[in-house]
Amino acid sequence: MRNDLKTRHGGKILADALLAQGVDLAFGVPGESFLPVLDGFYGLGDRFRFVICRQEGGASYMAEACGKLTGKPGVLFVTRGPGATNGSIGVHTAFQDSTPMVVFIGQVGNDFVEREAFQEIDYRRMYGPMAKWVAQIDRAERIPEYVSHAFHTAMAGRPGPVVLALPEDMLFSEAAVADVPHHKVVRPAPSAADMRAFARLLASAERPFAILGGGGWNAEAVMGLRGFLEATGLPTGCAFRRQDLLDNRSPVYAGDVGIGINPKLAQRVKDADVLLAIGARLGEMTTSGYTLLEVPVPRQKLIHIHADSEELGRVYQSTLPINSGNPQFVDALDGVKLDGSRWKDSLHAARTEYQAWILPKPLPGKLQYGEIIGWLREHLPDDAIIAGGAGNFASWLHRHFEYRRFRTQLGPTNGSMGYGVPAAIAAKIAAPQRTVVAFSGDGDFLMNGQELATAAQFGAGIVVLVVNNSMYGTIRMHQEREYPARVFGTGLENPDFAALARAYGGHGELVEETAQFAPAFQRSLEFADRRRKPALIELRIDPDAIAPGTTLSAVRAASLAKK
Repeated sequence: MRNDLKTRHGGKILADALLAQGVDLAFGVPGESFLPVLDGFYGLGDRFRFVICRQEGGASYMAEACGKLTGKPGVLFVTRGPGATNGSIGVHTAFQDSTPMVVFIGQVGNDFVEREAFQEIDYRRMYGPMAKWVAQIDRAERIPEYVSHAFHTAMAGRPGPVVLALPEDMLFSEAAVADVPHHKVVRPAPSAADMRAFARLLASAERPFAILGGGGWNAEAVMGLRGFLEATGLPTGCAFRRQDLLDNRSPVYAGDVGIGINPKLAQRVKDADVLLAIGARLGEMTTSGYTLLEVPVPRQKLIHIHADSEELGRVYQSTLPINSGNPQFVDALDGVKLDGSRWKDSLHAARTEYQAWILPKPLPGKLQYGEIIGWLREHLPDDAIIAGGAGNFASWLHRHFEYRRFRTQLGPTNGSMGYGVPAAIAAKIAAPQRTVVAFSGDGDFLMNGQELATAAQFGAGIVVLVVNNSMYGTIRMHQEREYPARVFGTGLENPDFAALARAYGGHGELVEETAQFAPAFQRSLEFADRRRKPALIELRIDPDAIAPGTTLSAVRAASLAKK
């Protein structure tokens, strides 16, 4: 051991280890189980920010969103037992969304372990199915080693969450140990033979189509891939909630391959002779319930590029599986030249279909939600960040908004409700100069609306749109489809959302007609920017307007007609 090392308690060693890994921002709810860590944070001064949240579920969403936005591991601290169970929702989101994240959980002391002590949980068993690695640090001198391993694992291959448990006695103990340098990102790259086979397959295509998705991207890779796609005229879609991987104004962009897919786009994917999937897992949401591609051998010749070798062949047997990180694959495209002239007509048709698809259709009620999305599309800055939760309200956003820059879309691909508000807060804290808008349904908002207090405390001037139809709309729609007119358990009685926002020190407005929205949004954005406090606009829509292309009464009528 080096003689010049100072003795530090475990909490101080951990705080310094995070700083060594480049972490200057973490989210969480304080707990008595990791008091030495809070003391370690205190010693870092203004080199480190700890965002104190109101509930661990909101905190975990913030850490996940921060990881998704920055491409670096989002960091979360929660206490043992109830804190860990509350925080698990963001870990599951990070796992399914391929988001780098490192979670630290307080744990009972080693002298109490295996006695079902107060708030004791075996985190290896609890988190094992939804994390890349789960471990417990039992000796303070090994903290730098474990933290380094955690950050390497979170970023390697397919990014994802890592969980480290911190026994209380370990954090109070002292050790003299050196910090570990910043982690390195390790991802596979395609071989020369892979790229030759890729070029041959794509050169033989008559009806090719590309789908972009997954995690692990960076701005350079996104721009480089766009250049290749546009040079070859390759029709391209983006996987579920990955629409910011390609500028939606690009002449090759054909739409989102996700929930509520354009039927013409779905048919185009089915009819493709060569399907190129870069980064996408090709899960249920991207494949319309595994119907766009046949399982296990698709009709299309499938070129599947993915950073996780175990994902290749998991559901679909590819014609050409390539184990590669997305930036590494794009780098290897440098020498690939293809003539896409024979796809020109197909590309033009795909683009025309997309442009027609995003035009809003009139629905019942004075407030036309699709037109509001269209207004935002035209008036928000290109780098505005859109954070959306889960529910039918998000389908308008998927269909009518256009994403123009990388890392402007924050949405949970695991369909987790309550995401929009905390994700927007994290985005505004991480990127305070950018406009951030959160989209929530009424049921969705009330799952984490308390985090408006966090926004007010930490100067996160976000604008929240709450789409209120007084029901859990997605469940109601499915209910009417399966059991028409037998409505049960989906109605909601809501508070005054605008007044609630004002109670948190923010700005609140109610919009009931389309024409009211633009001035209300401008007032709200001006307040949020000037006061650095959240602003909220309640959008009260007709309950019958259940989705961009249909009504609740039409769903019920169609279901009754079948019975």
